[in-house]
Amino acid sequence: MHRAAFAHAGIDGGYTARRVGAAGLPEAVAGLRQPGVLGANLSLPHKESVPALLDDLTPAARAIGAVNTVIHSGGRLRGDNTDAPGLLAALADADAPTGGLSVVLGAGGAARAAVYALRQTGHDVLVVNRTHARAQALAAELGGRAAWPETAPWSAVTLLVNASSAGLDAPDDSPLPTFPRLDRRALVYDMVYRPAETRLLRDARAAGLRAENGLGMLAHQARLAFTAWTGVDVPVTVFLEALKAAEATGDPAP
Repeated sequence: MHRAAFAHAGIDGGYTARRVGAAGLPEAVAGLRQPGVLGANLSLPHKESVPALLDDLTPAARAIGAVNTVIHSGGRLRGDNTDAPGLLAALADADAPTGGLSVVLGAGGAARAAVYALRQTGHDVLVVNRTHARAQALAAELGGRAAWPETAPWSAVTLLVNASSAGLDAPDDSPLPTFPRLDRRALVYDMVYRPAETRLLRDARAAGLRAENGLGMLAHQARLAFTAWTGVDVPVTVFLEALKAAEATGDPAP
């Protein structure tokens, strides 16, 4: 999708995917300081470990404690988090309910961005994670409350966001093996976008609820990252169309 954005903006640029292990992260980040490199995106499991390797963080990235976008300027690297505003934009597109209780599943970097975004916009947030201590720590730091999956007040939930890796490349895996009964107005938003139809989304639709995968969030966060790198604002539709085309071909870094 970034290649499509470069083409749309008339910029001679490229975007490639690179698999980096934890041991190779410092070297990979150092490489971003080379002339001509605009920056990079990071995915799990590096979002929470990369800030220590950067020169500066945006206020949002510092508050969230996770970085998904690195911006290079004059040899200095600044970390930002476009996941948070990207999620909010995607939820707005999906006409997500604004009242009631919002549940975030997970406690990693993506979950931190989700909790931060929802708390900044006035949502009552409940963090649910398989490791309860991590849910408690996240809620204490960013706001909200923590609950066990077995004791969460599911019937009051109007927004359910899966920010865990459950379902990623595993269509039969779910963060909630037994799908709970939610408020009938609820929207279920799964940040996972590959596969496009996760078990969580199938279970939500079977319960008569609206459900969306993470493609919209991916497009919105990418648009914000592209603007941070280039100063050029490209319509989100360019990113969405490129993503849909990439889904058909299996391109990992459109």
